[in-house]
Amino acid sequence: MPALQSPDRAVILAAGLGTRLRPLTDVRPKPLVEVNGVPILHNALRNLALSGVASVALVVGYRQDEIRSACGDRFAGMDISYVESREYERTGSAYSLWLARDWLSKGDALLLEGDVFFEPRLLTRLLTYERDVAALDAFDPEMTGSAALLSPRGLIREIRTNRSGADPDAADFYKTVNVFRFTAQTLRDRLVPRLNEAMARGASKAYLEEILAMLIADESLELQAAICSDLRWFEIDNENDLRIAESLFPAPSARLIETTESFA
Repeated sequence: MPALQSPDRAVILAAGLGTRLRPLTDVRPKPLVEVNGVPILHNALRNLALSGVASVALVVGYRQDEIRSACGDRFAGMDISYVESREYERTGSAYSLWLARDWLSKGDALLLEGDVFFEPRLLTRLLTYERDVAALDAFDPEMTGSAALLSPRGLIREIRTNRSGADPDAADFYKTVNVFRFTAQTLRDRLVPRLNEAMARGASKAYLEEILAMLIADESLELQAAICSDLRWFEIDNENDLRIAESLFPAPSARLIETTESFA
């Protein structure tokens, strides 16, 4: 299936403390930690630009001045705006996304968490779907975190948080990459209202995956799975993750993110 026209908007959640990546994050925000010389956030922004995105909202908090300085108001031809979280030490990713709710209501958008280093083809994969879609990978036995289970139609039928490869049904798990595409209707009519409800009841520490899990459970959201097991990506939470990412993206290969040949 040929790639459809890309959403021209994206949101990147980049407000957190990155405590598991200390001491590196004692001196810089996690999204600016480098994988063989390439900041995680710059990799994401360049890939978005290659996908046709024109404007990006960055939700920032911890050491936000450094992120603003590193990205500016324009990056790789895209307009960059900032949404400030003043409660980043005490809140989760759902709160960060809720802060961007007005921006989310303006059209189709890609949504990324700011600690994922990935190759451009991952976004290309998402853009082959004309619906709400999440990037997934096989759940490695060493993995921990949120896991998805799929229906026979390739839809995510359940999201479970705090999973591991030791779970009895881990063989059926897929790892959430934390890169999504959402339609304007879903953002406006489903995701933003559910975020409003969560914040109204004081669930400011909730993670985005928990909100998506509730929407899927009550059949308010059909989220397609885009399996990306053949593509390079890694979520960087600690120094071991960083070492793995650097092995996946050695210095010469990491520079390929700046070229359109990466889409071939």
